[in-house]
Amino acid sequence: MADFFNNYDLGGFYDEMFSSPGVPRDHYKPLLDRYDAMTGIDEMFSRQKAADDTFINRGVTFTVYSDQAGTEKIFPFDLIPRIIAADEWAQMEKGLTQRMTALDHFLKDIYSDQRIIKEGIIPRELVESCSHFRPELVGVKLPRNRHVHINGTDLIRDADGSYRVLEDNLRTPSGVSYVLENRQIMKRVFPNLLRNYRVRPVSGYTSDLLDLLNWLAPEHVPDPTVVLLTPGVYNSAYYEHAFLARQMGIQIVEGSDLVIEKDKVYMKRTGGLTPVHVIYRRLDDDFLDPKVFRKDSLLGVPGLFEAYRKGNVALTNPIGTGIADDKAVYYYVPQMIKFYLGEEALLPNVETYLTSDETERKFILENLPKLVVKSVNEAGGYGMLIGPHSTKEQIQEFHDKIVANPRNFIAQPTLSFSRCPTICGDEMGGRHIDLRPYVLNGESIKIIPGGLTRVALKKGSLVVNSSQGGGSKDTWVLADNKEIADIREVAEDLSTTVKPEKISV
Repeated sequence: MADFFNNYDLGGFYDEMFSSPGVPRDHYKPLLDRYDAMTGIDEMFSRQKAADDTFINRGVTFTVYSDQAGTEKIFPFDLIPRIIAADEWAQMEKGLTQRMTALDHFLKDIYSDQRIIKEGIIPRELVESCSHFRPELVGVKLPRNRHVHINGTDLIRDADGSYRVLEDNLRTPSGVSYVLENRQIMKRVFPNLLRNYRVRPVSGYTSDLLDLLNWLAPEHVPDPTVVLLTPGVYNSAYYEHAFLARQMGIQIVEGSDLVIEKDKVYMKRTGGLTPVHVIYRRLDDDFLDPKVFRKDSLLGVPGLFEAYRKGNVALTNPIGTGIADDKAVYYYVPQMIKFYLGEEALLPNVETYLTSDETERKFILENLPKLVVKSVNEAGGYGMLIGPHSTKEQIQEFHDKIVANPRNFIAQPTLSFSRCPTICGDEMGGRHIDLRPYVLNGESIKIIPGGLTRVALKKGSLVVNSSQGGGSKDTWVLADNKEIADIREVAEDLSTTVKPEKISV
């Protein structure tokens, strides 16, 4: 099995497993020892096939809207885990907690006193021109005074091994179901490896999420009804919606299943109407209420906003959080941290240039072949230009777009972010990865130990999104000495796991 890594090329990038050719990092040595004990490369391929077959049997899918051959795809999974040492994770947790706290302060401020605008930290025009800014929310009191509940923060590790924030995802952050599924499948393929490795469990996420949802319910309701609102079976993340609803034991509903009466939300049941107190919505603001937002929406619930405004129902995430998803607003998060918390950012942003700034725009237009350009409101790897990998025609197209609408773009250097060994056909190759931890902001801030490691399966690609051909890895956060006494929890009794049958839709 050691031969599998003989021709492995670090490629000049920071490698998660190896510090230099043939020299593994300390926290990867037990994994390589386990691989050396295998009967050979064929055993690894056999285990990878077992993992792939399990994904198929469990129906772990996502949807690619642009794929004309068919919508549902099996989510690619690579068997080589990404491992994070305990001390490294501890520092990352501090940075994620700091960032979530500052973003909550920002959203609270922007929908009330707007001190950060009045004191000149963020331009008013930038905020008010954001397509996700909701002036209807100004002055509205939110449950528990929380203005963001869930953030999926995308992190990359740069060439010197330091973590940086690539972007925030606060509207409807997706992907956590794959974190949970990856772990279950890894335990089936390598049943003793995680226990021996002292890997921290991830199975508590859905329990923590349900606790958060219940906590947000109106205080006078002792036993709240929580539902998950989905756009429906054709949404790209419907598998995840159904998975999370089932794990939490709550109803999954579409807009047509809900009705508003006297500014309160009810769910239609065969026995009549049932009051709903908390909605975990996986539906963007625009489609939530056709009376207030998009008039043509058939996915939402007419009157929902008024019920929300009056405090009769809680929404997770709150309406209006998308302003902090805007990549031009992202530029200012380090300033937010300094302004609200009086601290320097523990997890710095990737270096970013604003096309809306005249000086920075001039630099961007002169250097497009060297830069990555992103549309401020796109996601999933869409609306991007990767200059070094683009044609002259594509570069000119983005040049013209920036000139026509400078508010709509940012630019960043082409990043040499880290790679991890990945099974590529019949060999081991280095592939670029990122990390999306999931941060819950309830009575306290809780962070799933690890998160979703996405991997760009195409050789040389920097785009890790599943919609662009990416896959994922299991992410192992190692326990520190204080946690070892409780590490038996890692076994995560298989009696509590999700049954392997495919969800029928």
